[in-house]
Amino acid sequence: MKKVGYAALASLIAGGAYAGGYVAPVVEQPVVAPAPVTITPESDWTGFYAGLQYGKGSGDLGNRGALADFGDYDGYGLHAGYQRDLGRFVLGGELDYNKISPDENYDDGDLTRLRLRAGADMGRFLPYVTLGAAKISVDDFSETGLTYGLGADFKVTERFTVGAEYSRSDFKDVLEDETGISGRDLDTDLVQLRASYRF
Repeated sequence: MKKVGYAALASLIAGGAYAGGYVAPVVEQPVVAPAPVTITPESDWTGFYAGLQYGKGSGDLGNRGALADFGDYDGYGLHAGYQRDLGRFVLGGELDYNKISPDENYDDGDLTRLRLRAGADMGRFLPYVTLGAAKISVDDFSETGLTYGLGADFKVTERFTVGAEYSRSDFKDVLEDETGISGRDLDTDLVQLRASYRF
């Protein structure tokens, strides 16, 4: 009798499985960790730097009378400075020396500038303005004046930057006139390409 009961139970289970159809076993998929997200650090302009510059300029010797105009000149030299990245803004200072070679009329001279720089941090691009003092020495005159300008640097790598800059320097009473009265003002414009290494 027991055998008959077991057979009936087995028949019912088999029939129920057949009636419901075959259900494939559930296989859980392995959990795949998401790929790590690489975060590129923001560009930081803080630090010391030094480099070279070269460009062309022109000078206007106002109220010159019989004196020859200053004319066009080459300007090339060295620069060094430090700047601090404050997030959106970059502040710093720079000292540069330029050898200036007028095309005619005057001998080679020296142009030294000490300037403040203020720029906007735009990642690898840094536009800036400058303001400071300049000293020029050419032939028989030497004078200190105001210098100002604007420029932009671009990071080729985190250590090496290239840039371009326009600056103007105004010198008052650099020469006396034929009567011995001062009054010769010299205004100079200079456009330069720059390359710097950041330490």
